[in-house]
Amino acid sequence: MRARDVMTRKVKTISPDADVRKIAKLLATGRISAMPVVDRKGHVLGIVSEGDLLRRSETGTAKRRSWWLQLLADPRDLARDYAKSRAVHARDVMSSPVISVAPATDLADVADLLESRRIKRVPVVQNGKLVGIVSRRDIIGALARSAKPGRGRKRSDAQISEAIHREIKAAQFVNDTFVNVSVSKGVVELSGLVSDQAQRDALRVLVEGAAGVSSVRDRLAIRRPIYAV
Repeated sequence: MRARDVMTRKVKTISPDADVRKIAKLLATGRISAMPVVDRKGHVLGIVSEGDLLRRSETGTAKRRSWWLQLLADPRDLARDYAKSRAVHARDVMSSPVISVAPATDLADVADLLESRRIKRVPVVQNGKLVGIVSRRDIIGALARSAKPGRGRKRSDAQISEAIHREIKAAQFVNDTFVNVSVSKGVVELSGLVSDQAQRDALRVLVEGAAGVSSVRDRLAIRRPIYAV
């Protein structure tokens, strides 16, 4: 899947001159966590999120430092904190530059970006202009709409067994030499030895996701470590 397949296309945006209190109201009433800041041509200039409005003088949440940290702090940091906690317009509180993706960006790469940067959403930009936004909620929504792996595909027991062995080899998290797979009328029985519970759980999940499998019987045993004397 690509970013364009899950992105929200109708995105609420604000101008750089938007009032901070108006932005806060839009976030609160619209039940959204961020709004892109765009110019008149639709170019993304920044983004204002709940985090950007968390430290405000009006609510008594502006950053406070002990006197000695205040003395040691970089004046540029103090200036930025002051402006952000008291600013009136979007341009002074927005996060910029904006991390963005293209419509064709693989959804796995979008998920990596959200996770590594610890952000909740990312604008989708084409030719420099905003065309959508992908949030964690959009990706979870794609999961909710997805069909069960292999749904609707019928396989013989031999085909199921062959496919499972192929998946185990490809996964490389367990030595399939010690794992036995038997299939009868779509019911898969796993037996043999694994190193730990994590491998056991992963094998069960692998089999449950295989096309044609109706249920799984887990007979796997965990090897006890042998200690040299």
